[in-house]
Amino acid sequence: MELSDSYDLVVIGAGPGGYVAAVRAAQLGMKTACVEKEGSLGGACLNVGCIPSKALLDSTELYSLARHQFKEHGVGFGDLRADLSAMMQRKDRVVGELGEHVRKLLESHGVRVIRGMGRLRGPDTVEVRGEAEGSGRESTVLLQAKTILLATGSAPIQVPGLPFDGDRIVGSTEALAFGTVPASLGIVGGGYIGLELGSVWSRLGSRVTVLEMMPTIAGTLDGQMGRSLLRILGRQGMEFRLSTKVGRAEVVEEGVRVTIEAAGGEETHDFERLLVAVGRRPLTRDLGLDEVGVRVDSRTGQVWTDASCRTSVPTVYAIGDLVAGPMLAHKASAEGVAAVECMAGLPGEVNYDVIPAVVYTSPEVASVGLTEEQAKERGIPHRIGAFPFSGVGRAVCMGETDGFVKIIAHEHSDRILGVHILGPRASELIGECALAMELDARASDLARTIHAHPTLSESILEAARALSRVPFKK
Repeated sequence: MELSDSYDLVVIGAGPGGYVAAVRAAQLGMKTACVEKEGSLGGACLNVGCIPSKALLDSTELYSLARHQFKEHGVGFGDLRADLSAMMQRKDRVVGELGEHVRKLLESHGVRVIRGMGRLRGPDTVEVRGEAEGSGRESTVLLQAKTILLATGSAPIQVPGLPFDGDRIVGSTEALAFGTVPASLGIVGGGYIGLELGSVWSRLGSRVTVLEMMPTIAGTLDGQMGRSLLRILGRQGMEFRLSTKVGRAEVVEEGVRVTIEAAGGEETHDFERLLVAVGRRPLTRDLGLDEVGVRVDSRTGQVWTDASCRTSVPTVYAIGDLVAGPMLAHKASAEGVAAVECMAGLPGEVNYDVIPAVVYTSPEVASVGLTEEQAKERGIPHRIGAFPFSGVGRAVCMGETDGFVKIIAHEHSDRILGVHILGPRASELIGECALAMELDARASDLARTIHAHPTLSESILEAARALSRVPFKK
């Protein structure tokens, strides 16, 4: 075992939380090292999550548009086909390019990247086990650090009775790399991962069935949005079995046999492949948390932190999927910046009330702030303004008129409480709404802001104007 250099900050994990934090630390003058156990940087998001899934979603959406809508635009094809191999190669190229960008970003800021498995050996010590640089042999290095940031992310939850085998019963990682289009795909879980990957394979011709234990899909969405998305995806060919519990699954000769429990009793269904996408769990195993005294919630497995992202050990911080809150890459990045700024004595903070979320189906769903259900549960007096994309000139020109914008505002102050968008490019439109909420804007501020015409953003303008027709109480 060798003792390496000492650092102001050692980050364990080079995902969207870890590498962003390392860069910010370097910008603030901290001597920083980033430990990563995988061969590529960027974490699960870049390598087996956000980025590869969006690359496939973009490729398959273009294929779907070519099949179903290009003819309306006067664009025809002689022999249209999907080349799955080319799509996968493009996906891998996108991942590779962005991974290289992360490497260069860290390098240009003077952050030392150390390959290996990192774990706590004390409140100021990180042990890294891995291959010695250039030697091909196993080595152990101890890093001394004034502060340590845990950013190890999460992994798919494995469900009893649904054992992953990496081929027939798989998690999201394997579902991003099928060599052929499955004739039928069962998906356990109707959250954003299941809906997005279901969309990918459905567009390519797979018969997709989503098995969801709850009575609705994408349970964190505003209820009206979730119901509308369910109808649209159903029209696109995806089948949904709601209020359905999956008991067990077994690999058979032709695929996977799944036993489900629904209102009508127990049933069995056969699929060529089964994707289990019921959520993710924090990756805390082998981090040495118990030995150092880092407090962990025994129920959720999440690391406890205060408002500065500091754990119960003052020199150790934690962010991202390890801690409470939505498991979103941009939330981890924001926490990484905030944690480092707090270490430096700056007022770093994260506004958890204004974290946007997106489901990248077609149409997309994006939201920020409270849902209608949450406003009612909290007894907040509110008004709602909505506007359909069928009334937006740009959307009509694009031929993408499904969906609407919904703005929830406080009944007395007109302050924006939440915005929900189901429609084309919702992921881009939600940024304006998040900024408005961050600046504590009112719905009338949006209504008075001039938007270019014709644009999709006019949907937000019109939803805000619709609110002006609903009197609010002084």
